[in-house]
Amino acid sequence: QVHLVESGGGLVQPGGSLRLSCAASGIIINYNNMGWYRQAPGKQRELVAQILSSGSTNYVDSVKGRFTISRDNAKNTVYLQMNSLKPDDTAVYYCNTNPRRTAYWGQGTQVTVSS
Repeated sequence: QVHLVESGGGLVQPGGSLRLSCAASGIIINYNNMGWYRQAPGKQRELVAQILSSGSTNYVDSVKGRFTISRDNAKNTVYLQMNSLKPDDTAVYYCNTNPRRTAYWGQGTQVTVSS
């Protein structure tokens, strides 16, 4: 059974930084394409960053140059370093494979960017 547990969210001022973690069990992250998704109030869940099994990374245009996805294979954990945060980044952040699997969704971690 796969469990993905997100952590690291919080309240941060515009321009601040946060690092999110996704601890995985029941799945080997470097054998899969892993993604960070987010869902803002009233909006659909969107993929914002992914790290392929090869190690290559991709980002949605709105976070390019500000967010960095990485992984620690030994810890079976995926990270999302978020810098220069903006109010529009406010959302619940989730990790999942790409393509996403319904059964893999965790509880997410809330990120709120506000002064």
